[in-house]
Amino acid sequence: MPEISPLEWNTFLSDHPDAHFLQTGEWGELKSAFGWNPVRIVSGSCGAQILFRRLPLGLTLAYIPRGPVGIPEGDFWQDVDRICRLRRSIFLKVEPDAWEDPLEPVLGEAFSSFGPSPHSIQPRRTIVVDLNGSEENLLARMKQKCRYNIRLAEKKEVRVRPWNDIEAFHQMMKVTGKRDGFGSHSLEYYRRAYNLLHQAGLAELLVAEYAGQPLAALMVCARGKSSWYLYGASTDEERNRMPAYLLQWEAMRWAKAHGAGQYDLWGVPDMDVAALEAGFEKRQDGLWGVYRFKRGFGGEVRRAAQARDKIFRPFLYRAYLSFLRGRN
Repeated sequence: MPEISPLEWNTFLSDHPDAHFLQTGEWGELKSAFGWNPVRIVSGSCGAQILFRRLPLGLTLAYIPRGPVGIPEGDFWQDVDRICRLRRSIFLKVEPDAWEDPLEPVLGEAFSSFGPSPHSIQPRRTIVVDLNGSEENLLARMKQKCRYNIRLAEKKEVRVRPWNDIEAFHQMMKVTGKRDGFGSHSLEYYRRAYNLLHQAGLAELLVAEYAGQPLAALMVCARGKSSWYLYGASTDEERNRMPAYLLQWEAMRWAKAHGAGQYDLWGVPDMDVAALEAGFEKRQDGLWGVYRFKRGFGGEVRRAAQARDKIFRPFLYRAYLSFLRGRN
């Protein structure tokens, strides 16, 4: 069985500097404290971190987020299949680290036998900002109003710096969630995420302040050529100072300084560009307010490749889909 230790997995990833951060050992360790069991395998030149969600009666759900790492060949998918069956998985969900068009990298012929999934865990539609070029070029690619708000925040004495007050960040997340209608994680989740990712050099927590008062904060993650806006929050104070705009700009500068060539703003409504542009000024529900904010930074709307499921227990898989439909 090609299962390997966390240390061996990190050694494998050192040869794949552009692997998605959801495939890092640190992300697996984070999820291990919240109901998931990470298993890492390497078969041939390809590897994957598989997260197993514990269920009653010894059953599991299996999930490969933004993987596998490398090009599958030989017995890779057969090895994954055996590990999933050994852990009594109802199904395996794979969300490839690839865009919808074109589908890159090639995931191997065996992957074509997986069925298209009606449910994704990570957001499919996002905005990716190109960080290449000078800072002046980056600013020039932004919408005029966004550039104005960044400069306004600087003029109004908003300052951005690294932060480590996780309790204050958690409180800010709760305020944002209540205001904008989305859930947030627990204090322990954010504390563990910060400790694991920051200590590994993968992430930074930034805060935007005015006169020492925290107004907005975010966690940015970078690995290889990519970076991601991971978590973000703001208070209801001093919003006329536009702290969130300067905060995102400084996160992009941080990512660029760490070698990233692109910045993933991580999640907008799953609609094509024409529909997004037609609706963002009229709609306030769901992620529409998020899109209105993120579009200003001049990125490209991209859509991730569709998730695929390998079903091991069809009856329980149908029950799982029914449960998801009942929640919507």
